[in-house]
Amino acid sequence: MDTDSLSSSPASSHATSPASSHATSPASGADPAENGPITLDLVVDRDASIPLYLQLAGGIEDSIRGGVLGPGSRLENELALSKRLGLSRPTVRQGIQELVDKGMLVRKRGVGTQVVQAPVNRKVALTSLYDDLRIAGKAPRTEVVEYRIGRPSPEAVDRLQLRPGEQVLDLIRVRYADDEPLAVMRNTIPERIAPTREALAASGLYACLREAGITTVLAHERIGATVADEEHAELLDEELGAALLTMERKSFANDGSVVEYGFHVYRASRYSFEVTLVDS
Repeated sequence: MDTDSLSSSPASSHATSPASSHATSPASGADPAENGPITLDLVVDRDASIPLYLQLAGGIEDSIRGGVLGPGSRLENELALSKRLGLSRPTVRQGIQELVDKGMLVRKRGVGTQVVQAPVNRKVALTSLYDDLRIAGKAPRTEVVEYRIGRPSPEAVDRLQLRPGEQVLDLIRVRYADDEPLAVMRNTIPERIAPTREALAASGLYACLREAGITTVLAHERIGATVADEEHAELLDEELGAALLTMERKSFANDGSVVEYGFHVYRASRYSFEVTLVDS
């Protein structure tokens, strides 16, 4: 527990809500980074069981998720925060580092501590990333990098349980969230049910399949990790060798037929999976 002197108030009130915040927000249409640091009306409780650095991190995170701090906004520096809140600089530094590690803040030399896009936290379920982003209040956008219909590979014939002579759609897309690249998605789909390129650019794959009367009811999924090669670093605007999450999925329709199989790569700095575990 930090022993710095603080004014006490309820621990649950990490930060004021967007409606009542006294933070100074950037003018509409302006670059938030050019409008000076934003001072948050943060409240922490010395008597709470939650460490002070986590209370500080929670207050800043609430302000980011609540829209008080938008992408590009700058925080006041550590020294100013420590003096204003009566916290030691190591405590403030540790609280900020929590959000840097979560990918919500970034430290830039000559600029200070700046807000980046809130990371996407996705439950592991049979859902479309496009739909999940839209529900989360993000603005999803899709760039179709490759759309090719042709003869299937032996692997595709086996995975999709194709009949002789059937063709497939090989598809590569980049999914954006609020104009920031989030994932590279490779899918192979039987040509007989393949959506158009235009439909896939405008919506998610599963939404396109539902429009065609095809409902996915089951999927086998494997989650792993890799590092960015030159192709993924360029497509995802990441450094070469940056950590990436991977997901392999094979989906089935309600009649038992295989709908698609895919290999998706996500930015680990911007994306995480969430799993609920139940004791059996």
